[in-house]
Amino acid sequence: MTQRGTTAPGGIPRPEYPRPSMVRPDWLNLNGPWEFEIDRADTGIERGLRERPLEGTITVPFAPESALSGVEDTDFLHAVWYRRELTVPESWAGRRTLLHFGAVDHDATVWVNGREHGRHRGGFTPFTVDLGHLRGTATVVVRARDSRREPQARGKQSTRHGNYECLYTRTTGIWQTVWAEPVPEVSLARPRLTPDVAGSAFHLEQPLRRSGEGRAGDRAGWTLTATVRDGEGVVAEAGVRADLDLSPRLTLPLPADRVRLWGPEDPYLYDVTITLRDAAGEVVDAVETYAGLRSVSIDGKAVLLNGRPVFQRLVLDQGYYPDGLMTAPSDEALARDIELSLRAGFNGARLHQKVFEERFLFHADRLGYLCWGEFGDWGAVEEGTAVGGEYQRPTPNFIAQWLEALERDYSHPSIVGWCGLNETHQPLTDRGQVLDDVTRAMFLAAKAMDTTRPVLDASGYSHRVLESDVWDSHNYTQDPDEFAAEMSGLQEGRPHTNTRGGEAISLPYSGQPWFCSEFGGIWWRPDATASTSFDERGGDSSWGYGKAPESEEEFHRRFAGLTGALLDDPLMFGYCYTQLTDVFQEQNGVYSFDRSVKLDVERVREAQLRRAAVERTEDAD
Repeated sequence: MTQRGTTAPGGIPRPEYPRPSMVRPDWLNLNGPWEFEIDRADTGIERGLRERPLEGTITVPFAPESALSGVEDTDFLHAVWYRRELTVPESWAGRRTLLHFGAVDHDATVWVNGREHGRHRGGFTPFTVDLGHLRGTATVVVRARDSRREPQARGKQSTRHGNYECLYTRTTGIWQTVWAEPVPEVSLARPRLTPDVAGSAFHLEQPLRRSGEGRAGDRAGWTLTATVRDGEGVVAEAGVRADLDLSPRLTLPLPADRVRLWGPEDPYLYDVTITLRDAAGEVVDAVETYAGLRSVSIDGKAVLLNGRPVFQRLVLDQGYYPDGLMTAPSDEALARDIELSLRAGFNGARLHQKVFEERFLFHADRLGYLCWGEFGDWGAVEEGTAVGGEYQRPTPNFIAQWLEALERDYSHPSIVGWCGLNETHQPLTDRGQVLDDVTRAMFLAAKAMDTTRPVLDASGYSHRVLESDVWDSHNYTQDPDEFAAEMSGLQEGRPHTNTRGGEAISLPYSGQPWFCSEFGGIWWRPDATASTSFDERGGDSSWGYGKAPESEEEFHRRFAGLTGALLDDPLMFGYCYTQLTDVFQEQNGVYSFDRSVKLDVERVREAQLRRAAVERTEDAD
């Protein structure tokens, strides 16, 4: 399978089609130069920024804190403004223009020709503005607010002026591709494709988007069809009436001789065409997508992929880049991160504390890379507790954004699990708390949106949903023998559990599949050893877990010992090592921040593949 979607003209940053799971041929990439102005006091409306040209320029889709934006202002930016002209192609006449934003951090308002057309709160998920039958050239103005003190989902963005420990440079405003496309009055919304390995079929739920007068009028006699193709041609085709349901559903059974399962060793993807026709049989709308046939199930303490155990050798991926921050400098950079991880012996990742660009998931789909979809909640604690001097209470927006992320990414076969929260720290009392409610709400939201994947209520620390599909803990003990002793209780049904000051913060473990979802984090700089002083390391410019190794040889012994303790436990279904790359001052990656080689990657790989070899042998038997 080749790269999904057409490419924008040369010279535009991030020119590739941004939504590979739902491709239309007509689109317009709006990345590149925009007028830009920082509004530090958030007084732009009063000062007329909505109506007048802005003073500076920025390169979209890169955040103003990043070098690639051309602005590189890393102070707190409480509001920023964007402005540019949008010229609608004449060939779009008769269709409605949709203006798409991949992500804007955090609170966005969009005006077109002076009229407000849309608002969105949440810095990690996409939103769309319907511009109607727009003709000619229009002026688009965007304001993005990003408060320092209001509670919001920030992920790893620092709430101090500078970076510290494992918190990084902030992202404000537009940080994913902005683009436009034409659609008819009734159009196809994002499809939901569910693989059914037991039934050798795909199930399609296809929502319809309605616009215009009377919400698009009469659709009597309309039909929806879907066609599945492999390298030899049409594999399956089915149709259904499109005038009875808000989201027509159909099933696409695959012939036995054309069934090919998706997995790490063979990430096979079928091409899918979805077509909406009117009563006369004329095509109203059509999109191209793809699907992978795979299943995720639980058998005792095992998590199975396509009915067999695959030990999940995950790596923590923060998704940051030196020059683009949360935005990859190129599509190739997204794919390269996966390739670097695979080269080091990992077969997947926790996509940590952000909702990654959808094109990352496309590359994970085609490369057979196992991913846990997550959300950037970090810092959310019990109500009224300060972290880093700021209150980080969860809000209803956490749940709203989480639902948007689940909807966007449902059809990607590479996602094998969901986890909405990370390292929540509420004390265990006999009174209900806000974070208890949010934890349960985000768990239930994921279960309601997706019955095909396991859901973890919170990664590490406070587990407050007894029916959570899996269970875990975080453990950064650096001595392999101590680590092995601490992790040895799973055999007796008492796995390692995170506490707070020695006090329990989780409900009792009830026998679910279990994994160590954060460990390692070995602090290693090739130019520094344990005898190097803190100041010589760069003070706050260098940080990691525990005592740094004396040498690279000691690093490899420690890595092999830590991973070995988990690989040798037959009841553990996986682990997640911290982390793929260094990120600014956090220097505990397998690779450097610029993705250059930092360690003997082959030795890292060899240390991890022992259990994979055993699983392959057992599977062959």
